Amino acid sequence: MARYTGPTTKIARKFGEPIYGPDKYFEKKNYPPGQHGMAKKRKKISEYGNQLKEKQKVKYTYGVLERQFRNTYAKAQRMKGRTGENLLMLLESRLDNIVYRMGIAPTRAAARQLVSHCHIVINGEVCNVPSTIVKPGETVGVRERSKSLEVIQNCVADTCKYAWLEWNRADLTGKFLNLPERTEIPENINEQLIVELYSK
Repeated sequence: MARYTGPTTKIARKFGEPIYGPDKYFEKKNYPPGQHGMAKKRKKISEYGNQLKEKQKVKYTYGVLERQFRNTYAKAQRMKGRTGENLLMLLESRLDNIVYRMGIAPTRAAARQLVSHCHIVINGEVCNVPSTIVKPGETVGVRERSKSLEVIQNCVADTCKYAWLEWNRADLTGKFLNLPERTEIPENINEQLIVELYSK
């Protein structure tokens, strides 16, 4: 299976930041994984190494595979504006990410599972493809027969803290208002390194 399903804390420790959200185990072991993680003297990382690390971090953060990521980058290049910012906007527009941002699921992996198990609808139609790009103006919500699920009820938030999303707690539906600005995306990502990597 290509998609990573192992320990998330190990990956977070690899990048030195909790990319999967708050993690008490990461706080306890805030050093690289492995037998000599705390004592190992790391060599200075090359410019290419930093660029590759940043790309890998984004892939793990959004749960995207290499070919998907490359295709998304190619699409971002064809759009007007800065390629790096376009890339992040496209990743934020993915259905699994929007389900996570709306607070329907606690993590992106959980959001992906809800989508693939047919619990999520776009404009009233069931969609089971997590990588679907949601367009501004479209509504995303929980399927009628899935609204009583305990896993959803335990997670849904009363309000949405992101300006580009509108959330209705009563109906368990939200609206994707517009593409987010780079300043509104909270992820700690240096997208310019990814652009430099792909421009070689």
